[in-house]
Amino acid sequence: MAHVTTPAPVGALIESSKATLIAKSLAWVGIVGLAVGFILKYVFHYYLHYDQASFNPYWPRRGGLLLHISGGMLALVTGPWQFWTGLRMKHMQVHRWTGRLFLLGAAMGVVGAAYLAFTTTFGWAFATGLIGLACAWAGTCAMAYYAIRRGLVQMHKEWMIRAYVVTYAFVTFRVFSDYGAISRLQPAIDVNVTLSWVCWVVPLCITELVLQLRQMWRSVATEAP
Repeated sequence: MAHVTTPAPVGALIESSKATLIAKSLAWVGIVGLAVGFILKYVFHYYLHYDQASFNPYWPRRGGLLLHISGGMLALVTGPWQFWTGLRMKHMQVHRWTGRLFLLGAAMGVVGAAYLAFTTTFGWAFATGLIGLACAWAGTCAMAYYAIRRGLVQMHKEWMIRAYVVTYAFVTFRVFSDYGAISRLQPAIDVNVTLSWVCWVVPLCITELVLQLRQMWRSVATEAP
């Protein structure tokens, strides 16, 4: 009996698909792992140690801070499930409910961020960065919701990616402030002011470039003879 072999082009496509799946899975695990690590290291202590020493200098505004970090934490842990294609295809209700929880968390985070920005003791420059973050967060989430309500699935996916990138500013801020070159800036207030913009503007710009390149590639593939 003749041995059946997979044609080379088909085999190459299968291998490429496997490699893409593995890369996406590793990226997904890395993103979730970093988010969980951030929550454990920087967020939980506010709930475990509810006292002035732990909240200082946010103790007088602890309500706004707790609203902000609670909403951000909810959005961080529910957002990645929106990008799990297998879950979305098999369990659409789970996809919808995690999406709703993500939007709820983002709304809480935006309100808390706005309150902290208008009451900050770190100056107007830092406040402006927080307001910019809150506007970007609210705008990307609103566009994702509007797109899916109109049945524009591909646009919804892209806006959800943007929304989660902005949500991830929580993590990016801490990574840059504790481990990046920006952490060595002087005076110290410059670190907070710079990061209030860098933590979301830079990742969002990179994301936009990637999304637009993908759209160009799809257009070229469609137009090819």
